[in-house]
Amino acid sequence: MGRAALTDTVAAEGFAMPAEFGAHRGTLMAWPTREALWGRHFERAKDDYAAVARAVASFEPVIMVCRPGSAAEVRNRCGAGVEPLELPIDDSWIRDNGPIFVSNERGEVAMVHFRFNSWGEKYLPYDRDARLPVLLAEALGVRRYEAPMVLEGGSFFVDGEGTLLTTEQCLLNPNRNPDRSREEIEDLLCAFLGVEKVVWLPFGMAEDRDTDGHVDGVAQVVRPGTVLLLRPRDPSDPDAARGEANAGRLAAERDARGRTFEVIDVPVTATVEVEGYGPVAIPYLNLYLVTGGVIVPTGGVPQDEEALSLVRNAFPDREVVPVPGAILSFGGGGPHCITQQIPDGRFVA
Repeated sequence: MGRAALTDTVAAEGFAMPAEFGAHRGTLMAWPTREALWGRHFERAKDDYAAVARAVASFEPVIMVCRPGSAAEVRNRCGAGVEPLELPIDDSWIRDNGPIFVSNERGEVAMVHFRFNSWGEKYLPYDRDARLPVLLAEALGVRRYEAPMVLEGGSFFVDGEGTLLTTEQCLLNPNRNPDRSREEIEDLLCAFLGVEKVVWLPFGMAEDRDTDGHVDGVAQVVRPGTVLLLRPRDPSDPDAARGEANAGRLAAERDARGRTFEVIDVPVTATVEVEGYGPVAIPYLNLYLVTGGVIVPTGGVPQDEEALSLVRNAFPDREVVPVPGAILSFGGGGPHCITQQIPDGRFVA
């Protein structure tokens, strides 16, 4: 169970990563662990992770990875629908260090284990996080493919029809895969995620201090050929020029099926004050698509309503659920960063 397929590639065996907007079997999360990261806000971080977990669990099951001895705390804070799984971890951003799940036409689900180097060696230690997919494969009884490159889950999206969206700022940063060319990175993405075309946006979010420009701060795939894109209306906003550059790139591109991109602009931005730190951005596009819903970070500010309205219009068939976003942003992300979807299907060993 959980064997490593060391030489086989995902695409060669008929697997591909489904889009996040597809049906899920469940969601993976990881409980806050690195107390030095959160400082005085450690307990608030747990509160807000629990709020996200409860919101997700109202739509689909949640597996909460947590350090040995933490299961009772997870149950007490998160409630029904959130199942703790005690495994050794260093941190709690499972989108980036956890596995990527892929499926095939027979409804079988496997996982891909990309290498993790803590966003270019930023937070130490990270050896337990880098090994987490091995332990999860064993615990879940699912096949594990090993991919020979560093890749975080928040650095890309797929549309389920052959297109992958990412940023040059992150994937071409020499602190990830310095010995691989752009073409080699594209080849590995195609081989281990089952995609056919990589669309490169220039930039991630300006305030992204940790991930070197993850795409999940500035975009989300609504459906094949349609992308929500951060594009602030205020020209003095640090993300305004980045948004224009990203929009220009999408306008010049086609997806894997030859379609032009429909871009839904998200012009609204907001910042809130975090005690003892200062202002942080509310990353409205760092939202998470669950089966039948959308989990959206908010800051308790007037801009929330405009952002939520835009999301409702983009996803009219989904329930939009706001969750606290300030402390997650202070820690370095949002609801998308702390979740990882497991596509619908049955695990294959």
